[in-house]
Order: sequence, then structure tokens, then C-alpha cells
Amino acid sequence: MIDIKFLRENPELVKQNIKNKFQDNKLPLVDEVIELDRARRENLQEVESLRAASNKASKQIGALMGQGKREEAEAVKKEVAASKDKIKELTVKEKEIDDEITKRMMLIPQIIDPSVPIGKDDSENVEIERFGEPVVPEFEIPYHTEIMESFGGIDMDAAGRVAGNGFYYLIGDIARLHSAVLSYARDFMIDRGFTYVIPPYMIRSSVVNGVMSFAEMDSMMYKIEGEDLFLIGTSEHSMIGRFVDQIIPEEQLPITMTSYSPCFRKEKGAHGIEERGVYRIHQFEKQEMIVVCKPEESMEWYNKMWKNTVDFFRSLDIPVRTLECCSGDLADLKVKSCDVEAWSPRQQKYFEVGSCSNLGDAQARRLKIRVQGDNKERYLAHTLNNTCVAPPRMLIAFLENHLQADGSVTIPEALRPYMGGKEILIPNK
Repeated sequence: MIDIKFLRENPELVKQNIKNKFQDNKLPLVDEVIELDRARRENLQEVESLRAASNKASKQIGALMGQGKREEAEAVKKEVAASKDKIKELTVKEKEIDDEITKRMMLIPQIIDPSVPIGKDDSENVEIERFGEPVVPEFEIPYHTEIMESFGGIDMDAAGRVAGNGFYYLIGDIARLHSAVLSYARDFMIDRGFTYVIPPYMIRSSVVNGVMSFAEMDSMMYKIEGEDLFLIGTSEHSMIGRFVDQIIPEEQLPITMTSYSPCFRKEKGAHGIEERGVYRIHQFEKQEMIVVCKPEESMEWYNKMWKNTVDFFRSLDIPVRTLECCSGDLADLKVKSCDVEAWSPRQQKYFEVGSCSNLGDAQARRLKIRVQGDNKERYLAHTLNNTCVAPPRMLIAFLENHLQADGSVTIPEALRPYMGGKEILIPNK
């Protein structure tokens, strides 16, 4: 959510930003907010005028009574009572106007960074850089669930009977590999100076509205029936929610955290064959990174964060590339975002395994996360988030890139301590 003062003073810039995001249907919102804001300020002005007149009249009542002018005093009393009734009426109107303004402001997208490429959707995202040499082996690579099945490592049929489509059982070495990757990611981020956190896995609607757009909420979140609680789609939600309505001393910034959580997503819509198996599922686990910092430091942290993900995947000998998300692919709260994609030897292309986002002051404005500087002035913090790793999707890249011709899977040196020293996994089927 942008600053209403900024919108009031720069309506054409806000409209151009909406056009750059190919959301022309939202253009009328700008003029509607400006008109509502004018009405609110007029309403406030009238309330202040009535209060001043009422206060002045209240003082006259005592003087008139002292002079024995009871009838005149009673008349003034009626005027004061009428003013108070009018003030109550205008106060209700002010709340109604505020609600209408907020409703529209929540739909107007954040101003994107000037460096963001203009494009309609993810097909126009721009490749930034590649890391590692993508390899296509001479032997055929099976579909990822077939590789897992060769180790007796997955049972999606039983999961379907228990929970429905989009769930899985991971078993044996594959389950151990899943946990090993998360444990390694945890220590990897701790070694980079991030504080490890395990957050709540449910959040209230007030936090949901503070961390994401309505469209995202509808497509992602599971609601707990009969409760004001939602299952988190990513730990970023509850991690940022930790600071709701807080004033953070400036000397405590930056706050750098890495969080583990299960994640739950509806994943609405039909998906292609390559997004079946464990690629797009309703339940997964993730190691996330979150930063709360000064506005002038957010772009520096943005670059550090996506590089952390690249370094993590390269430490496991998985080639990756980074993609700059174009304007039309950015969620409404994001200022700038990039995806990290891993190489798939089977598909002979890259696929998304993580996303890094700078949200500027959007979440902080909604959740009232403020910073107090040395001069006692308060300002909104900037918030950022990034995926370090999210298995089991990451396992697809891992198994494909480390699969050998005989069906075995090699374990990179960095991961061996988390796999009991194993250097190779041998299929049992």
C-alpha cells in the first residue's frame, strides 16, 4: 500500500505505474481515492470547526447563567447539544470514508523500482545471469517420481487415499535427503549471520491482509473453519507479522532471520505434466530468509539475499540462473523481485526453485512496522524475503543433476554430514 500523500501529490505517476503493471482496470481507483480524500479532509475540517464553536459556546453558558440569563443559556445549551450530535454524525461518516479509502488503497499496486523491466507476464521475465554449467547426460533421466520410486522413497497413491491429490509420503533415503537439505540450509544461513527462527504456522486475518494482496490470499491460503486463522503459505507471513504495530529502535537494524516452516497452498488451477509429482503440491517445507532494514539499505540486502540462494545451490553442484521478474509478473506489494531457477537435465531447461522479493515499505505500512531513529523521528521499515530452499521441489533438481547411469545418486560433500556420511545412494528397485 502506497502513501496516500504520495498519491495525492503524484496521481499521474501512480497511474503510469498501474499501466506498467498492465492493470488498467485499476486506473479509476486513483481518482476515486483523491475524491474520497478530499471529502475526508472537508469532513475533518467541519468537525474541527464545530468543536471549536461548541467549546466557545460552552464557556458562554456559565457566564450567561451567572448573569441570570437562563433562557439565553438554555438556547446555547441546545446549540451545543446539536453540535455534538452533528460531530457524532460526521465522525461516523469519517470512519466510512476511511474504510472506502483503505479498500481502494489496498488494491493500488506498490510503485515498482525503475530497474524493473516492463512486461505483461512471466513470459517476459529477463534472464540476468547463469551459474554453473548445465549438463545433459547421455543416458535418459526418468521422471522425478520414478527416480524416487527406485529407492522406495515415495508413495503418492497412499497419500491420495489419506489426503487427496497434491500430497505425498516420502520414505527412507529420499525422506532423509529431504530433511538433510533443510538442515544444511539452516546451518548455511546461520553461518551467513542470520538468526534461526521457528514461527507460528497459523496467522490471523489482520496479518494476512498486511503481508499480501487479496488476489494472492484467495489463490493461496487455507482458512481454518470457525477461527480467525489461516495456514501459512510461507513463513514470511508470520515472520513479518512478528513486528506488527511495533516501533523498532534504529540501532537494532538490520534484523536478519532464517526460518523453517511447513507451508500450505491451495495451488488452484490445472498444471502441465512437468508440474505433477511433487513439483506443485499443497504441503511442503521451506527454509526462508527475511530481512527488516532501513529504506536506504533494502536494495543492498536484496542483492545479498538472492546471491545466498545461488551460493547454496552451487554448493550442492546444481547449476542455476537468475531471472528478473517483469512489471506484470510482480505481485502488487513488490517493488522488485527475481526468481532463482535450477537446471533440469530431464527437461533440458531451468525451472523455478526460489524467489527473492523487496517489498519496500508496503508490508510495514499495512502492519504499522516503524523505526525510531536517533533524532526520535519515526519512519517505516523496509521488508524483504527470499527462499533459501524449498524441498521437495528442490529434490527434483538434486536427483536429476546427481543421477548416475546405473540409477545411483551421488551426495555432494557439503551434504554428507547430514546424510550420516553417505557418499552415494543405491536404488533398491
